[in-house]
Parts: sequence; structure tokens; C-alpha cells
Amino acid sequence: MEEQPQRIFTKEEQQLLEEILAHRRDVRGNHFLNTPIPQNAIDTILDAALAAPSVGFSQPWEFVLIKDQTTKQAIKATFSEETQRAALLFEDQKQKEYIKLKLEGIVESPLNIAVFYKPKDGPVLGQTSMPNMGKYSVVCAIQNMWLMARSLNIGMGWVSILDPEKVKTVLNAPSENQLIGYLCFGYTDMFYNQPELELKKWDRKKLQKDVVFEEKYKSP
Repeated sequence: MEEQPQRIFTKEEQQLLEEILAHRRDVRGNHFLNTPIPQNAIDTILDAALAAPSVGFSQPWEFVLIKDQTTKQAIKATFSEETQRAALLFEDQKQKEYIKLKLEGIVESPLNIAVFYKPKDGPVLGQTSMPNMGKYSVVCAIQNMWLMARSLNIGMGWVSILDPEKVKTVLNAPSENQLIGYLCFGYTDMFYNQPELELKKWDRKKLQKDVVFEEKYKSP
């Protein structure tokens, strides 16, 4: 097979990717529209996931597409339980702010996708010393989905306040599978120009100087 010439990207293409990265947002239920997502857009998002890097080319991901409202309501029930439990971890003003936040769009979004890590039987190249690399590979697939969705002007929200075992039960997932992400997709009435939690002053955005170290960490 003749090798194809490598793809070289232009400055304009690089800047476009930078724009997509900068404008990726976590969309919550109060902003989803009930407009159906076309199948070709869903396929494009899933193809982006399949293009993600994976340790040892293991591709350890599986996806469950959920549109049925009964299933969504069952997932929403575990979200509500976990939200009440999580609120107790915050104190005073933070707890009040937490309770007011709209943290998911399970029922409001037209499409939910549960993303699972499916471990392989036997050793995986590159995963023998760092066993979590397979799960990190699935996270790479989720990031690809997020960016592709944003490029299609489709919003995505990642719901993490869930009991993963209850989600597995609702979805009849194999016992060995591990839930990595529960994602909500849909068109939205707006994309914030900044992350919503930053706008609501939940926390501040970290700068390079806060997180980048030269050569090694400084001694305390």
C-alpha cells in the first residue's frame, strides 16, 4: 500500500481549533432545546470518539445511546439522590450556591450517551505499569466528542453526580464495564463566553503560572 503524504495544517486551521477549544462549554439542562439531533451529527460525534488515542491501541470504550424518557428518569433519580448527599459536603454560602445550581440536563437533552470502559482480557501494551491508562483513553474519547459537538454547535454536559453502579443496573451494563462518563447532548439556546461556574464565581480560572513548573517541583 502506498503511503499517503502527511497532513500539514495551516495557521488558519490551527486558529480554528484554538477557537473551538476556547469556546467548549459544559451545557446544563436549563439551556438545552428539544430539537432532535440528526443521525449524521450523532455519527460524526461517535466517529470523533473512535478517533481518540488509546493505550496499546486497545480502544477500550463502549457507548450506550439513550433517548427514552423512562430510562432518563431512572438515571435522573440517582442524580437526585447523589445531589442531596453531595450538598451536605459544602458549608454555609457554598452549600446555598450549590443547591441553586442547575447541574445536569438528563431529561431536557434529546440525547444521553453513557460511556463505558471495557477492560481487555490479558495485558495491554503500555498499561502494565499504569493500569488506569485504559480509563484515561476513554476520557480522551469523551474530550473528542465534546469538541466535535461544539464544532457542530451542539451542546454537551458531563454529569458526574451519579451512582455508577445504579446507572449500570438501569442500562443493563456488563459487570466488568465501568462507567466513565454520562453525557447529555442537544442544541442550546446559548453558549456562555466563559465557563458558567467561572461566571458565577464558584472558582477562578487558573493561569499557566499557577500550574506549570520548570524541570521539577520546587522544594518546600
